[in-house]
Amino acid sequence: MNRLLRICALGFLLTGFLGTAQAEHRIMVQGNNKLALVNKKGQIEWQMKWGGIHDIHVLPSGNIMVQERNRKIVEIDPATRKVVWSYDSTQENGNQGKRIEVHAFQPLANGHIMIAESGAGRIIEIDRQGKIHHQIKLKVNKPHPHRDTRLARKLANGHYLVCHEGDGAIREYDHDGTVVWEYEVPLFGKSPKGGHGPEAFGNQAFGAVRLPNGNTLIATGNGHSVLEVTREKKIVWKIEQNDLPGITLAWVTTLEVLANGNYVIGNCHAGPKNPLVIEIEPKSKKVVWTLDKFDVFGNSVPNTQLLDTGKPTIR
Repeated sequence: MNRLLRICALGFLLTGFLGTAQAEHRIMVQGNNKLALVNKKGQIEWQMKWGGIHDIHVLPSGNIMVQERNRKIVEIDPATRKVVWSYDSTQENGNQGKRIEVHAFQPLANGHIMIAESGAGRIIEIDRQGKIHHQIKLKVNKPHPHRDTRLARKLANGHYLVCHEGDGAIREYDHDGTVVWEYEVPLFGKSPKGGHGPEAFGNQAFGAVRLPNGNTLIATGNGHSVLEVTREKKIVWKIEQNDLPGITLAWVTTLEVLANGNYVIGNCHAGPKNPLVIEIEPKSKKVVWTLDKFDVFGNSVPNTQLLDTGKPTIR
C-alpha cells in the first residue's frame, strides 16, 4: 500500500468538506496556492501550500512529483511535506544564465526523469544525480521560454509527443529528434483573440495523448476544444466550447484517457459557473463526473491527476 493510501486509510489530515455533490474519483489538484488530495466524498484528506504548476505525477511510492516556480522538478514526501529530491533546470547542464522554464516532465520506467526545457528548446532524460543520459533538440518556430512547450510525453515506442504552445502545433519526435509527425491546431476560420477565459480564442495547445488506435487526442488550450486526429491529420471526433450541456469550455488543459475509455479534461480559467475537471464518455459525449470546486481551488487549475481509475493511457 503506497504512502498516500496509508495516509487516506488513517484519515490523515482531513481538512474540510468541499461541497454537496458526490465525487466519484480521488484526485490530486493544485490551485489557490495549495496542493491537495480530494477524496471520493469531495473532502480534502491531504494538503500543503504550493504554487502554480503545469504538470504533476503521483509516483508508485506515493510521493508527488511537481514543478516549483516553473524551473525546478521536485519530489515531495506527503507524510512529511518535505522535498526529498529536486532538479533545477535553470542551473544544471549548461543552462546557467539562460531563461529556462519547465512546463512538462515525466518519470520514466527506468528511473530517469524526462524534462522538456523551454528556452533551451530541448528534451533531456536525467538520472537522480542530474546526469543527462539522452537529449534531443526541439523544433520551435516561435521560440519563447514561456511558450516553447506545454505538456510532453515519451511514448511506448520511445518517441516524444510534444505540445508547442507558441507554435500552435503538436510534434512527434523520434529517439534522435527527427520530427516524424506534426499537426498544426486549426483556428477553424476564426481570428485569435487575447485573454485566458471563455472569451479568448487561439490554438495554443496544452496536452496530447496517443490513443491505442494510433490517433492523437489533443487539448487545444484556448481553442476551447478536444480533437481526435488521425495520422493523416483528419479530425474524426471533437468536443467544442458549448457542446457539453450547462458547461462552457475555456482553456482546455489536462487530458487523461481512463481504463474504461472515458476522457478526463481540465477546464482552466473557466470562471465560477463551470467545473475545473470533466469526465466524458466519448461515444455519447455524456458528462459522467465533474470536479466543481471553484470556491476552493480558484480559476487556475491547469493540471490534475486521478488516482483511482486503473492504468491510464499515459502516466
